[in-house]
Amino acid sequence: MARAPKSGFEAPRGRRTSVLGRSTGRAPQPSRDRFGRFTEWIARAMGTPAFLLILTLFCVAWIVWNTAAPIGLRFDDAALGFTALTLMLSLQASYAAPLILLAQNRQDDRDRVQIEQDRQRAERTLADTEYLAREVVALRMALTDMQHEVLTRDVLRQELRALLKELDERDTPAEDERP
Repeated sequence: MARAPKSGFEAPRGRRTSVLGRSTGRAPQPSRDRFGRFTEWIARAMGTPAFLLILTLFCVAWIVWNTAAPIGLRFDDAALGFTALTLMLSLQASYAAPLILLAQNRQDDRDRVQIEQDRQRAERTLADTEYLAREVVALRMALTDMQHEVLTRDVLRQELRALLKELDERDTPAEDERP
């Protein structure tokens, strides 16, 4: 036998909606990045020859229809200067300008981040270059000092003994490592 669905206080409370029908729970908010990508898409699309061609064809079709079609089928009067067409183009321009500005602001933010990363990379490269230059100078100075020193037999023997001792220490395994 099936149970009757819970009602009233027995049922868990779901998301409540406000007077305007909006959810008062934690509904996911639309991403600001999605809108930003949309504005960039609009800005890129409006700057193409295809957009200009389509807009031109739309305007030509509008004008031809409203001048050549029978008077009963016309919806914009040529005598009034195609008022509806003018209003539509003004509306399109009034939305296009802020969208393009938003896209430019996003691009400026990306450029600012890229410039900062380039500056940091340049600083690291400069520091590395300065370090390498100092090391080259130190090597040159050491070579110069070595060229000016006269090696005596005693100094040479002492250096060779130190090297042999170091090699012997490497060859003999430590007590911990013996099997």
